[in-house]
Amino acid sequence: MLNVHQIALGYNGTPLIQDLTFALNQGEVCAVIGHNGSGKSTLMRTLLGIQPPLVGKIEWQDVAHDGQPRNIAYLGQSADLDHQFPMRVKDAVAMGAWKGLGFWTGIDQTKADRIDYALTRTGLTDMANKPLYACSSGQMQRCFFARAIVQDSPILLLDEPFSTIDQTTQSRLVEIIKEWRQEGRGVMIVLHDLSAVMGIADTCLLLGDGRASFGQAEDIITIDNLIAHHYLSETQAEWLTLLQQKGVQNV
Repeated sequence: MLNVHQIALGYNGTPLIQDLTFALNQGEVCAVIGHNGSGKSTLMRTLLGIQPPLVGKIEWQDVAHDGQPRNIAYLGQSADLDHQFPMRVKDAVAMGAWKGLGFWTGIDQTKADRIDYALTRTGLTDMANKPLYACSSGQMQRCFFARAIVQDSPILLLDEPFSTIDQTTQSRLVEIIKEWRQEGRGVMIVLHDLSAVMGIADTCLLLGDGRASFGQAEDIITIDNLIAHHYLSETQAEWLTLLQQKGVQNV
């Protein structure tokens, strides 16, 4: 679905990260992790075509006539949005059905049924008429996931979707991600919680110190790798090792 070959990411010709190579295959979840400023958001912007890589090649399986990827769902961080925009939850969810609609065409019954299904699947049916500005962070994230369900894209890019939500909401959304994987979709998700990475990711892209490591999640998430990419300090790594030795896994 996606192959990235030795790209460099950065701004104004100055690389932030170099020699970045990885792949996203059908039915895979790839977690992207790294310290603040390691290039996670820059990577997402580059994959979305907002900014080009400095060097290297990005190959999408399905591209438009201009070479840009098409039919991709993107879930950004809720902090990037205007929560005061006058829109109801169900209107925001219905935005996922806009692609392909003409000027004179509206949402048909098939799309309406999918909107209802998405609201039900994310537990939003009872608050469908609630204004977005009155939603909690968890409700807002569920709304975005419902919109992605309606969009029905084969590839989904998720930028820190669990950063402002509680564990109950996270568990609900993790189940949706697992369903997407079972349906054969490819998912790239920026995460901070290592236990979440190990719980849902097939592969992992670890960014930091101007470089990247990519592979199976259990091979990439090691103490040595996390220190080498400045994700953990040596002191933090010692505490993590101590907790693991005591049987504490969810850290």
